Amino acid sequence: MDAGFEARLQTDGASFEAADAALLRAVDEHRSLNAAADALGRSFSRAHKRITVLEDEFGALVERQRGGVGGGGSELTDAAHDLLARFDRLQTAYTGTATVEETVLRGQVIDRDGELATVETAAGTVRALAPEATERVQVTLRADAVTLHAPDDIPETGEMSARNRFRGTVVDLDRGETIVRVGVDIGATEPLAVLVTHDALAALDLVAGDSVVASFKATATRATAVE
Repeated sequence: MDAGFEARLQTDGASFEAADAALLRAVDEHRSLNAAADALGRSFSRAHKRITVLEDEFGALVERQRGGVGGGGSELTDAAHDLLARFDRLQTAYTGTATVEETVLRGQVIDRDGELATVETAAGTVRALAPEATERVQVTLRADAVTLHAPDDIPETGEMSARNRFRGTVVDLDRGETIVRVGVDIGATEPLAVLVTHDALAALDLVAGDSVVASFKATATRATAVE
């Protein structure tokens, strides 16, 4: 399974999203699919159809009991509770990266070409968008705007728009359910933070201690004045 941009557990046939989690939690609270639909302002027919679609992909989620001495009702299965737990973990991961982590490098503007400035930093030279009449700056690199390459598999400069490149060493890997935060030592005060998918990490076959090249576009890099 993979996650989309928003918190979502996805298979080939269906995706489990926040609205689905709310429906299952309402069933768990009210012990009734009908009451859950009412509480969420949805029709019973639509709620029932949605549960059916989800169960086709994720297995039995709601156990329905017909009326008797104690009346009918609905309860979540263990599979439903597991699905909710997985969704919560994914949502927590996305909440943690909703404000994407940034690495800040301080430096000096040594050249300009229109809106772009060449900045000398402790990690090396960076081209970034920078305000005019500013010499001392801090360059901000978003973790989701950096791409990692194996040192022996770097496209030629003319074949890629990401002209900024740093060589470094992987110092840590923090694995989420679908996203991995990679810390790369590029010779700066703090490691460069990079977000990659599990698939990308597997393709690079990275472990701590490996050498990598981090690349990023000048137009995705901001330099702001330092007081």
